[in-house]
Amino acid sequence: MKRLVLFMFLAATAVIFAFKSVSDNIPIGADLPKADVKLKDVSGKEITLKDAMMENGLLVMFSCNTCPYVIKNQQATKDACMYALDKKIGVVLLNSNEGQRDDEDSYEEMKGYANNEGYKWYYAVDKDHVLADAFEAKRTPECFLFNKTGKLVYHGAINDNPSSPWDAKRLHLKEAVNEMLSGKDVAVKETRSVGCGIKRKG
Repeated sequence: MKRLVLFMFLAATAVIFAFKSVSDNIPIGADLPKADVKLKDVSGKEITLKDAMMENGLLVMFSCNTCPYVIKNQQATKDACMYALDKKIGVVLLNSNEGQRDDEDSYEEMKGYANNEGYKWYYAVDKDHVLADAFEAKRTPECFLFNKTGKLVYHGAINDNPSSPWDAKRLHLKEAVNEMLSGKDVAVKETRSVGCGIKRKG
């Protein structure tokens, strides 16, 4: 009997943890956080999320140079970002890895990485992980899609197979973009991001 009770407790804890891993962020429908905070882009310009927003919305993705999941999903990231830009949705990739800012996630390394990958969108330093904290972002890659009024409509992964993106069956982010632009309610509003933890200071 004790073992059954213990099993049920552990199962319930696992369900709660799985739920929290998706929903412990800004809620769907939330306003774009910290829209006026100045960010240093790899171009050398200072930008804000408000500056980056285009007529149909904004895609914010927490990323970095070093996470194996970011590297594995690099083509998926580029495809998603170009798709968003083509649909007049602004794109900002944020590197919040302040714990590695003197190493492989330094500003100079970010510039080289963006250049090598042919980024055509903003890739900016999130100094002191201010935006990651405001978004309650936890990992890389992690996506937040906002509509033209700055309301969050989708949060989560790029696709349904971050471990093997070339085998993905559903492109969550692309589907959310299509539904948002068609005026439909986004069917899958939240998915679980899989990746490396953001390296905050301390």
